[in-house]
Amino acid sequence: MLSTKSLLLSFALVGVTSAFVAPKAPTFGTTRFPVSSTSLDAYKKVFVAGGTRGVGRCIVDQLLGQGSEVVALVRSEDALKELNAIEGVTAIRGDAFEQKAVENAMDGCDAAITTLGGATSDGGKRVDYDGNSNVIESAGILGVTRVILVTSVGCGSSKEAAPPNVFEALKEVLTAKEKAENVLIKYYTNMNWTIIRPGGLKSEPATGKAILTEDTRAIGTIHREDVAALAIKALNSSNTERKVLTAIDPSIDSAVSDGKQVEAFAV
Repeated sequence: MLSTKSLLLSFALVGVTSAFVAPKAPTFGTTRFPVSSTSLDAYKKVFVAGGTRGVGRCIVDQLLGQGSEVVALVRSEDALKELNAIEGVTAIRGDAFEQKAVENAMDGCDAAITTLGGATSDGGKRVDYDGNSNVIESAGILGVTRVILVTSVGCGSSKEAAPPNVFEALKEVLTAKEKAENVLIKYYTNMNWTIIRPGGLKSEPATGKAILTEDTRAIGTIHREDVAALAIKALNSSNTERKVLTAIDPSIDSAVSDGKQVEAFAV
């Protein structure tokens, strides 16, 4: 069971990813998952922002497992070399705080997934908002209409699900992520977007029991590999278009879960 202290840390690490961390990225998601064939023909080349670590790296690995090409925006030279060494991945060096760099990297892709979060610019801007907004804007400019935005429980309508101490500790991060959600929902009405809000994250092998739910009160824990698997299932399912979904794993005990049964969303 995750303690409240551990949950605080795991929420804090939601989306702490790729394009902003100079040290060599760890390799998380090596598990391959079977994916529904729905829409696979439509999304052969997927842009990933946040793809060198955490959930984003798991997404890269699992996209490759379903046969998609991946274009990943990275900031460090080490990440560039590491990802470009993987067959099926094109890593492009750039800064998610720069809209044109994001647009240039995304050009030619037919879907986009972003897990950006955690980093700040020298001017104090948060990638949770500015970086994700640049991904959304670039998709709009290029006509990439399928966008998956991974944020966190505690954003928007799920604010009440987060324990008060967790929300207060991460208020600045959650507010920035929520602003990015609102940009996508309010201004990009021609997009088939999906927003996924994971609960507390753990870096352990997938259980295969995680779910998406429309229940905005749902709270709990989920492994990063399972978030990635759900994100790809959402990408390939028309049922998830224009939906805001929480991602949790009911099979994992959590210090903040109330134990109530949560209805799973049919992906």
